[in-house]
Amino acid sequence: MIRIENVSKKWENFMLSNISFKVGKGEYFVVLGPTGAGKTLLLELIAGFHSPDEGIIYIDGRDVTSLPPAERNIGFVYQDYMLFPHMNVKENIAYGLKMKGMEQNEIEKKIEEMAENYRIKHLLHRYPESLSGGEKQRVAIARAMAIEPKILLLDEPLSALDPEMKVGIRREIKNMHEKSGVTVVHVTHSREDAMLLADRITVMNKGKILQIGKPEEIFRKPASKFIAQFVGVENIFHGKAEKKGNITLFKCDGLELVSSMDVPDAKYASIRPEDIIISKQKIESSARNCIKGRVKAIVDIGSLIRLEVDCGLDFVVHITRESFHEMGIDVGKEIYLIFKAQNVHLFR
Repeated sequence: MIRIENVSKKWENFMLSNISFKVGKGEYFVVLGPTGAGKTLLLELIAGFHSPDEGIIYIDGRDVTSLPPAERNIGFVYQDYMLFPHMNVKENIAYGLKMKGMEQNEIEKKIEEMAENYRIKHLLHRYPESLSGGEKQRVAIARAMAIEPKILLLDEPLSALDPEMKVGIRREIKNMHEKSGVTVVHVTHSREDAMLLADRITVMNKGKILQIGKPEEIFRKPASKFIAQFVGVENIFHGKAEKKGNITLFKCDGLELVSSMDVPDAKYASIRPEDIIISKQKIESSARNCIKGRVKAIVDIGSLIRLEVDCGLDFVVHITRESFHEMGIDVGKEIYLIFKAQNVHLFR
């Protein structure tokens, strides 16, 4: 559906550098990265608002690099919605349909359909200034989807919403995608949005693509220290790897971690907090890593308890509230951290 090949664009003091990726038909593709990574500029290049300095953009196998936005059949929803303030909701939805030359009776049918789909019938005669953030978002998506685009581009669509409203709109976006089958490219800095919505994720920083993969791969097997930190991996250790038969030993500050990964030149190891089991005593198991430590801090984070454990290196462990109470854990107590070699992720 979308193919980006070696696209670069200089914009003031910023450079989008040699971007290449593919998005399949009907895929929900999330571009994840911090503010200033170049995510919105990338969307605007796909939409045709700017032309790349180098590279080619294909849609459905057709080179659209020089094609104007109106000829790309793309819907675009900006972070601040970009609704026309002098038009009511009905007129906002109708705008793109009129630009396509649709007959008035067909426009009315489409508005009714969009109003029903996005639960905005009661808003049709209201103006944007009177709408809540969630209502504006639904109207903006309805307007974008009314023209039946091949591709929907979403620029931080949930960032301006409060947490409760965000949950509802996220669910509506997911339902919209499942029902319509439209190809979506969604840019965000939110790990939660990426994990819950994406079929695949690409991580961007400073105008470059760092990693592309399914959510499980990005969150559990980050390709760099930056990605690991950005997606919330808390146990990241710097050290040196050494291959030993079918395992890799990773040595860091006096500790030795066993990994099943074959990355002999790794400089970093990470273990997700939820992959660590704790015990009051050393136990025999299939797990290759068993490390003694002392509890430094206990933090209630809702459904889970976060433990900070000093093992020579500081580890973070997440356990259930039930396990925490059953084990009688307290600050200062010695415990053992147990985790499998397959859960020690190595990267350069």
